[in-house]
Amino acid sequence: MTTTVLKNISEIRRFFHRNEDPVYFISATNFNLLGLDEWVKNFKYICYIDCYGGKHPNVFCPSEQPHAEFQSIEDINNYLLQHKEVIDYIKRRGGKPKFVFLMFDEETERLSKELGADVWFPKAKLRQSMDNKIETVRIGNKAGVPSVPNTLAEVKSYEGLRATCEKAGIGHDLVLQSAYGDSGHTTFFIKSEEDFRRHEHEIVGEGEIKIMKRIDCRGSAIEACATSQGTIVGPLMTELVGFKDLTPYRGGWCGNEILATAFPPKVRQQARDMTFKFGEQLRKEGYRGYFELDFLIDKKTGDLWLGELNPRITGCSSMTNHAAFAHADAPLFLFHLLEFSRKKFKLDVDELNSRWANPDMIDSWSQMVIKHTADTVDICTEAPETGIYKMLEDGRVVYDRFDYHRRAVESENEAFFLRILQPGDYRYEGADIGILVTRGRSMTKSFQLNDRAAKWIHGIKQSVAGKPLPVAAACPALAEPAFKIM
Repeated sequence: MTTTVLKNISEIRRFFHRNEDPVYFISATNFNLLGLDEWVKNFKYICYIDCYGGKHPNVFCPSEQPHAEFQSIEDINNYLLQHKEVIDYIKRRGGKPKFVFLMFDEETERLSKELGADVWFPKAKLRQSMDNKIETVRIGNKAGVPSVPNTLAEVKSYEGLRATCEKAGIGHDLVLQSAYGDSGHTTFFIKSEEDFRRHEHEIVGEGEIKIMKRIDCRGSAIEACATSQGTIVGPLMTELVGFKDLTPYRGGWCGNEILATAFPPKVRQQARDMTFKFGEQLRKEGYRGYFELDFLIDKKTGDLWLGELNPRITGCSSMTNHAAFAHADAPLFLFHLLEFSRKKFKLDVDELNSRWANPDMIDSWSQMVIKHTADTVDICTEAPETGIYKMLEDGRVVYDRFDYHRRAVESENEAFFLRILQPGDYRYEGADIGILVTRGRSMTKSFQLNDRAAKWIHGIKQSVAGKPLPVAAACPALAEPAFKIM
């Protein structure tokens, strides 16, 4: 007999085990929702980049067709939705399709409707307004989740900026952020007029700017899902930020670690409480589903401040959805799908959140997003393929076997590598080479890259080779900006 209302985790898991309607994650790669196909029957990935060389049974990559230069991940998704091979694939599989994306816009919504598909996320317009860093501050203030001491104002000159900061009492050692941007592209550290002049063209004329007091802090990330039953909160993760071996962008995100003792118990609990309150405020604002918050932890005082909101899945979603608690109960994203399925369910969210706060529910993993960091451009001729790699006793990194499960990593001397850069691609400063997932930490207790991480990065980068551009070819216009694809 079909259960009318799902009442526990077991019933939720069974519901998706028997799912009939096709669910598609459409994106540049399947990295963000890696492994979800094992929880949801009829879950498929439609991707632009074939990270697996055709070996992943649930990844569909259409052949390359002429297209305008992509400016964003939304462009990639809109290209995929108009691709004949994708359209044929979706129609051939039948059913009432459901789409989930990392990023999408109103054009994506229109194309999805043409295909008779439902987008299982809040409307693009609402997500866009929530993604605004200025709006995040305001929502946080309503929820009682404070941001780093700041003021919101339009900046027209350095003199005006100084006057604004004096009035707000936040000093002149500042961090400025415009409304949209990621991975450090639109974050500016301003301490002097010289600093301001360097970035003036990116600040003036950008409308209201978030102007923050600069603090010495550690970055952290936490994901959650706002459901009809309350906000379900995942674990607090560290962030790898701005490491020169991984990214050319100062302040740019380049990975995460998940481990039970990453931060003191008081900080972890405070972050969970603040995330719950923020999620409850999002529900009042009309948002539901998956989201991520960045928190900044003051190194001197231990104070916790709201950094930014990402109203979507993110680059750390694969960490959240593969932690021990996810395997013990269900991946956090499963509750997002449940929320949009219209299936009635009842959950004791307090009990679930309490269980997920238990350190025993967290195992130790780290991921590093490896970019080309040299200021050079060439054409990739060799790149390490996706699979399991081993680190030998002398520190060399060698390919061991193909796998698309990160859980196939057996020890800290093994790692799962997901290839992004393909032979034939341009290799330029900021280009993604791939993502490396290892057991254990990639940073020291003082939050610097550890020796093991440095050896892994060196080993992977050594496996990438390139050839110079043809003499007649102009340098491609792709080094700036390089938009994030995960």
